[in-house]
Amino acid sequence: MRIAVLGLGFMGSTHLKAIQNIPEAELAAVVSDVPEKLTGDLSSIQGNLGGPGVKFDFANVRKYRDYRDALRDKDIDAVDICLPTHLHAPVALEALRAGKHVLVEKPMALSGAEADNLIAEAAENERILMAAQVLRFFPAYLPMIERVKSQALGPVRSALFRRRCAAPTWSAWLTQQTLSGGGVFDLLIHDVDMAVHLFGAPRGVSATGHEDLPRGIDVITAHLHYASGADVVITGGWHHPKAYPFSMEFSVVCEEGTIDYSSAGRPTTLYRAGGETVLEQPAKDGYQAEIEYFIDCVAHRRQPRICPPEESALSVKLALLLREARTRNGEIVPCNL
Repeated sequence: MRIAVLGLGFMGSTHLKAIQNIPEAELAAVVSDVPEKLTGDLSSIQGNLGGPGVKFDFANVRKYRDYRDALRDKDIDAVDICLPTHLHAPVALEALRAGKHVLVEKPMALSGAEADNLIAEAAENERILMAAQVLRFFPAYLPMIERVKSQALGPVRSALFRRRCAAPTWSAWLTQQTLSGGGVFDLLIHDVDMAVHLFGAPRGVSATGHEDLPRGIDVITAHLHYASGADVVITGGWHHPKAYPFSMEFSVVCEEGTIDYSSAGRPTTLYRAGGETVLEQPAKDGYQAEIEYFIDCVAHRRQPRICPPEESALSVKLALLLREARTRNGEIVPCNL
């Protein structure tokens, strides 16, 4: 499949590395408004995960300054949208109308209405639309997902998902809520989506926290209240600029055991009364697995059941509701999404 990567920032670079390892994918074009990046030099790229940026060989790749030129290119089957967040929905909409299949970075949109419009447009044009909610493919999370969904350890009684980092300094647009959604929305959309993937929509939410974007602070502790009685906590955000280290973790308490993971040094481990077991996980990189799955869905004209856009849209709506609930300082807000 011939694919164009739109945007050559951190996520664009990350997706390019993954595409290099996928035989079914042919990098047909790249898009950036920065001339140096179109040479393949992405060594200045920064992000929360991975090492420094690298240099790519774009000698046999079409290079466009304007994404619209890529959408007009009839040799391109699909686009991988890694542009700033406020461009996700409008560019994805144009791509679907141009007849392209679309993989769009998280979050798929800044509003629920935009997300719903994308789903309707994909259906009308009979194109595959998928949001790149990579945690659904992340090796450390997969053993937990399988056991929760199969109820191998009985029902979930409590779950905590935490994700923290410094406020980003590498892209000014990230600190503008109208462009990125802010730290809680942009960062914790991963964990909100994981809750949706595992448990669906809650009956209500409550949250506390603080937002001071000029100081690089945007933090939340949110509770998702489910009819089953399970208490799901999502917490974290931006902790001042530059120095604070990135980390992500979860702890899921089931009736017959607890599964715990931290990127700070605890592998995915099952704790039971009889002891602990480090759980086996796939060796494949999550970004590669995610893009391979999208390509397979396109090849077989099959909707992405592992990561359906309807659930990605629900995650957008739920993340926005959590941000609103934070302003109510712990009051339970009904979830009628």
